Amino acid sequence: MTGIQGSSRRTWLLASVGAALAVGIALPAQAQQLAANADAPAAAQQVSDPAASVDQADAAKAAQTDDIVVTGSRIVSSGFKAPTPTQMLSAADLTRNAEPNVFTTIAQLPSLQGSTGTSVNVNSTSSGLQGLSSFSLRGLGPIRTLTLLDGQRVVGANVTGVPDISLFPQLLIKRVDVVTGGASASYGSDAVGGVVNFVTDKRFEGFKANVAGGITTYGDDKQYLIQAAAGHNFGRFHVEVSGEYDHEDGIPSPRFGEAGANGRDWYRTTTFINRGVTNDGSPQYLVRDHAQAYQYTKYGLITAGPLQGTAFDVNGNPFTFQYGGGTPAKNAAGTVNGCYSAGAFCLGGDLSGNVGNGTTPQSALKRWDGYSRIGYDIDDNNEIYASVNIARVDTSNTPNPGANKTGLTIQCSNPFVPASIQAQCVTAGITSFQFGTSNGELPRDITVYPTRSQYRFVLGAAGKVSALGSDWRYDLYGEHGENITDIHVENITLNSRYAAAVQAITVGGQIVCADPVARANGCVPLNIFGGATPSAATLAYISPANGPFQHTRQTQDVVSVAFSGEPVTLPAGPLAVAFGGEYRNEFYHVTADPYGNGVTAETPNSAAYPADPVLNSGGANWYAGNYHAGRGSYNVYEGFLELNVPLFKSTEAGRANLNVAGRATHYSTSGTVYTWKIGGTWDTPFDGIRFRAVTSRDVRAPNLSELFAAPTTTTLPSFTNPDPNRPAGSPATLLVFQNTIGNTALKPEVAHNTEVGVVLSGASWLPGFSASVDYYHIKVDGVISTLGAQQEVNLCYAGVTTLCGAFNLYTPAGTTPYVNVQAFNLASIKTDGFDIEMGYRQRMLGGTLSLRALATHVSHFITDPGIPGTIAVDTAGANSGNTPHWKLLGTESFETDKFTFNLQQRWFSDGVYANTYVVCSAGTCPTGRSATDNANYPTIDNNTMKGAFYLDVGGSYKLTPKFTAYFKIDNVFDKAPEPSPQTNTGVDVNAALYDLLGRFFRVGVRYNF
Repeated sequence: MTGIQGSSRRTWLLASVGAALAVGIALPAQAQQLAANADAPAAAQQVSDPAASVDQADAAKAAQTDDIVVTGSRIVSSGFKAPTPTQMLSAADLTRNAEPNVFTTIAQLPSLQGSTGTSVNVNSTSSGLQGLSSFSLRGLGPIRTLTLLDGQRVVGANVTGVPDISLFPQLLIKRVDVVTGGASASYGSDAVGGVVNFVTDKRFEGFKANVAGGITTYGDDKQYLIQAAAGHNFGRFHVEVSGEYDHEDGIPSPRFGEAGANGRDWYRTTTFINRGVTNDGSPQYLVRDHAQAYQYTKYGLITAGPLQGTAFDVNGNPFTFQYGGGTPAKNAAGTVNGCYSAGAFCLGGDLSGNVGNGTTPQSALKRWDGYSRIGYDIDDNNEIYASVNIARVDTSNTPNPGANKTGLTIQCSNPFVPASIQAQCVTAGITSFQFGTSNGELPRDITVYPTRSQYRFVLGAAGKVSALGSDWRYDLYGEHGENITDIHVENITLNSRYAAAVQAITVGGQIVCADPVARANGCVPLNIFGGATPSAATLAYISPANGPFQHTRQTQDVVSVAFSGEPVTLPAGPLAVAFGGEYRNEFYHVTADPYGNGVTAETPNSAAYPADPVLNSGGANWYAGNYHAGRGSYNVYEGFLELNVPLFKSTEAGRANLNVAGRATHYSTSGTVYTWKIGGTWDTPFDGIRFRAVTSRDVRAPNLSELFAAPTTTTLPSFTNPDPNRPAGSPATLLVFQNTIGNTALKPEVAHNTEVGVVLSGASWLPGFSASVDYYHIKVDGVISTLGAQQEVNLCYAGVTTLCGAFNLYTPAGTTPYVNVQAFNLASIKTDGFDIEMGYRQRMLGGTLSLRALATHVSHFITDPGIPGTIAVDTAGANSGNTPHWKLLGTESFETDKFTFNLQQRWFSDGVYANTYVVCSAGTCPTGRSATDNANYPTIDNNTMKGAFYLDVGGSYKLTPKFTAYFKIDNVFDKAPEPSPQTNTGVDVNAALYDLLGRFFRVGVRYNF
């Protein structure tokens, strides 16, 4: 591929694909029958690496006469063992865990860190990630983990390119292979952390069904699941279909205060209190429970001036607010003596208006999934097939209740102000006051409703042909995928309309909005003093039924061909070769409502969003959820070659092989990039002991969002010009436009991944036992990250010249200076650690005992922003993030012909809030430190964040040969999450690590015929 450029590359690849299609359509009959595992593409298959688990070892023995295909490689060869570690979950593993979404079971693997699900991103309105289930290996994020379905790419469910596992067909999954290492040479972009590959059962015959229900110990998140699948051979045709519906209620928002949803009592508004003092010998930060944000309360609070500290109850009656240990200074600054002005927090007191606990702990979810596949056997060795996957996922969540407002200026003459307060205004000689409110009077919380619909069609051929004196396997397919994402937000306010509605006056004996322009355009006043429910007309004005809306269409088109064979036999065994090519096109187009996007030719005003002079025609009118229109596309051409070279094979030296691969990839946006891997395995002459090692160069190409982000423009009125050679007369501060845009000049991130391990499996001296230990090291350079407008300009003049083209502060007269906020290849990530896996299986007491344990130790996870003046931060062991030092999954099961009983343990180690904190107590903290040290390594009085241990119990009983009843109890001890404090009173739990649901009960019945 290296010598093929431009249109020649495209001609070469398309010619190869066309030739392969011709071969697939007119395949000659073969004498040899297909191997048992050849019913799917070579790239997707893994009978298993015997070292990965006991179940895999047994599978390998059962299939010892067949070709063993490993997901971590494109090689298909008998006895081949890939050097890249692979963990497997079988269909039995998924069944035992009894989760309505297999995503949950797979995400429990210790190597998967930072995966997103229905309990993550629940505090978000605008991200589009709410309810999205996607995997993250090594804590590197979903965008650096490649997820495949039968070895094939799946259209993204978000503009970041990551798929939603909830949209996958789940009842026909035969196993899931997790490659815990770089695999870009085999599969292309995104396989930096590794690959998660779902392998479906393409020869399923019969009928099976599953019905299940569940509920938490708190009586919420009610769930029910209905699944069915059928398959049958009609001569040379094999047809299979499956369908499923999953309904999960989620957990409702607890709204205001500290009381958790339906009796949960673990929320304590734990917060980092910033004393604002750095060099007095005491810690700058204090970790405290029951923090109170004193700028607002549930039904309103006067926050500055002579009336500061006057709050209002549900009936609108004024009362003296309790600031915990603080007292209001009643000055214009709104100071509260005895509290912490740096964070505007008090401790204790009236916490009823706190909003951080109001986030939905678990999104609601409804999932529909339909899948069908039809295959036609041309002969015993070759098949053509087509598959269709149509699925939809609806989710919903409350990011926060109310929509709290601070810094409101209210006129004392406002007719909604109680008479007693108006009188106090006169006495104090004021005509207005500052006001803050949680908006507890609003009857319904902000709710985000993302809907994702997937349409995926695959046409392919797979099998074996003879050529050049040997057999060659091939896998050829074309795929078209389409994802439609619609996001609606309800019960959310328009900022300008809210601001107009709270400013009321009396005209002709009626209370109306003070602004005549707003009044002429439908403004209805809002009483924010107390908890009286606003009128329907008021609610329709400030939070219209047509809230923020975004419609996104993403498409993915793929043509791929791969061949694998053994053309030459060397002294130590056959030389195995795999090669192929792929074309891929990714596209997205997003439209949004004009109130969020701004009025443009693509999103004009409409009957649903009429023009309103109170609103900004440039957009950004909503409290949150200001979506924007955009579009973009790119295409990829790539080819790969992989070799497995047997090095030696003897009784004295054992058996060794060398595995090498290379891929050339051309992106229409960023040019050509090369990836490779070099690895090998050595089966030593010592019984059951094998070594493996692999090093690779991997890439992640910039995604659609980073390349073609929907543009937004905001005004920065007091922007600092740091140019040391600023022309005479040029102002030091100026007004600039901040344009948030994509960056089509981005280059792929480049990673270097190394793994070295030892495997014990199949030893005659320890039957039934297997174990492996692998060390990994990953370094990612050119990590795509975003800077603020002021950062970009400052860094340019500090010498980071790559940023200097992103702005112009000296535009021609009559035009406005601008700064383009974009993503750049600036940062780097480095992580290393160990994976450990052990398994044991033995027949006893009339059944089979199976034990398995997997553990991952993260030694370091260092992120360097790549910006002068910043420091690299190690987040390994920071339990406020995704990478605790240790994470463990243990399973024990006993199975007979009649029943099974299963135990599972999930554990991660104690950690810290952040590794940058310096722990000290009053009188012992360092003094005289520089401002840089205080900023980068702040002092704190407590830096311990406990880990967690969860026990799950399950079992099944065979009622009849066809019916099996089962149960599952997750988090048996109802372990509560640890607080993950912030520097505000927001959501203070880390759903990426901790269980927020509590004890969960599930029961169900399976039918197999």
